[in-house]
Amino acid sequence: MGRRREFLDGDTADVARRLLGSTLVSTVDGSETRGVIVETEAYLGLADPASHAHVSKGRTPRNDAMFAARGTLYVYVSYGIHHCINVVTGEEGVPAAVLIRALDPVAGREVMAARRKRDTDLCSGPGRLAQALGITMRHNYHDLARPPVRLIPGTPVEESKTGASGRIGVSRAADWPLRFFVKGHPAVKPPRW
Repeated sequence: MGRRREFLDGDTADVARRLLGSTLVSTVDGSETRGVIVETEAYLGLADPASHAHVSKGRTPRNDAMFAARGTLYVYVSYGIHHCINVVTGEEGVPAAVLIRALDPVAGREVMAARRKRDTDLCSGPGRLAQALGITMRHNYHDLARPPVRLIPGTPVEESKTGASGRIGVSRAADWPLRFFVKGHPAVKPPRW
């Protein structure tokens, strides 16, 4: 993954902000779809009460991919229905990851719409974007340097166009300002204050 692994070096919150403007490319089932990342959330691992790998939970079959090498895809199922995708940012054995919350679809919209069975809100939310890209549990532990799911570093989003807020959908540490987004983008839910 070379440059991509270096791109993911550093503090997970900084990486979450840096991922804005990067592109996820999926060639799942032979159909290419692409989206630019416009919303992320950082999960800091053992010391983060909202993390799947918080010290109170330890390493489990569900969160094991979070302990993999930086640049690995961590996929989990939310509410027994929605697949959610994360970019592992910690060193091997150190669980930290960034949840990808929203994308701006830039290629393969027809494929995304067919997978989502709708033409709107294709990638506005973690479950929606995973479905639009065709990502499921079979992609857990996937190396994001290789097809069928790749992460391509993009042009950084200007600081003036980047917002931060508390995280969404968690009961613990929801007020930690670890959610980053492109201000005003239609795929991004309004921040909670």
